[in-house]
Order: sequence, then structure tokens, then C-alpha cells
Amino acid sequence: MTSDALKREAAARALEYVRPGMRLGLGTGSTARHFVELLGERVRAGLDIVGVPTSEATEADARCAGVPLTTLEETPRLDLTVDGADEIGPGLALIKGGGGALLREKIVAAASAHMIVIADESKLVPALGAFPLPIEVVPFGMAATEMAIGHVLEWLSLPIKLKVRMDARGHAFVTDGGHRIIDAAIGRIADPEKLAQALAAIPGVVEHGLFLGLAGTAIVAGTSGIRVIER
Repeated sequence: MTSDALKREAAARALEYVRPGMRLGLGTGSTARHFVELLGERVRAGLDIVGVPTSEATEADARCAGVPLTTLEETPRLDLTVDGADEIGPGLALIKGGGGALLREKIVAAASAHMIVIADESKLVPALGAFPLPIEVVPFGMAATEMAIGHVLEWLSLPIKLKVRMDARGHAFVTDGGHRIIDAAIGRIADPEKLAQALAAIPGVVEHGLFLGLAGTAIVAGTSGIRVIER
């Protein structure tokens, strides 16, 4: 079974948690796209829900699938968010942001009563950090912000391997919020909480891809079946 097929299986299982009348956060990325497509099928069959997309790409996918949408301004509390992840570590600590939507994803997840992360089994890791950690920053003073990030990594005895993310045209990647992303290839993160706090304290850092204490359930699809992990 392909990785894409496993992602769709995980997305299908997550649909079992959706109830009529729910206010849903809709994640970003290839796995979340499967959930949006399957959700659209349920909506066309009569399911009454409303969704808040975490990116412009997800908004376009949801509209194409016929999923009714709202905003956090109109609906500031959500029942459930379903999203993917780049890594799932112990305690359902996550690294997210490979798709560039980490700020909106974290805002939506924090506004939700429950978050389900869906993934194929390759995303399960014994410790976070093999996937480069995305750090969203404002364009102003990026050199100073990058230097401050380096100082934090040095303080935590982590490698200082930082790279500004580029798009397919070779230009600096721009998030939906108009920010930039610095990817930190730092390897195993022994203390995610300490790193998260230190990065959040840097002026110029808008958000980071460490999602800690947000996911309540992980649905992981593998060749031997689906595994449901609760925090």
C-alpha cells in the first residue's frame, strides 16, 4: 500500500469522530487534503458541519469539495481540528509546518476542544528533530532574528544549521500571513518544551513548528492496520 493510500485510510478513520453540527478546524497538507475531500463527500450526503481552513490552499480545497466555511472571527471556538504532521513524537508532541501554514494551524488547533492528527506510520518517531523545524519569522530584521535563533540553539547545544525556505521559483517562501520561514536542521530535540519557550521569546519569531500539548489523538495508518494513540 502506498503512503498516499495510508494517509487516506487515516483520514477516513478520523471522519468517524465527526458529528452533525460540529465546528471543524481543517488542516493543511497532503494528508489533511484527503480528510477535506472525504468530508466533502459526507457533506454532499447531508452532513451538517462548518469548517475553518488553516490556509488559503485548504480553503480552496474545501470550497471545491463543497464544505461550508466560516472564520475564527465568526466562530472562535471549535469542536475538533483534524490535521497532519511532519513528525509525531512521544506524548503526541508534533513537528508541523512543512507546508508553511504552522501559524494558522496552531491558532486553529488552540481554538479547538480536541485535535486529531492523522498520518502514515513513517511520521511516528522516537524523538522529534529528524525533520527540520520550521520557524516563522517577520521579514523585517531577518538577519538579526536568525542570529538570535542561532544563539538559542548554541545555548541548548544544538547544531546551528539554519536555512531560509525558498519557493519553486527560487524566491523566499512567503506564508499566507506574509512572513518567512527559517528551517532549522537540528537533529534530535532532547527537550522540546525548553526549545519552544526559548524560540517564542525571540523578537521577530512569529511562531515555531513545535506543537506541544495540542494533539489529543493520533490516527496512524500502517501496513498492518490503523493505530489510534491517545494522549
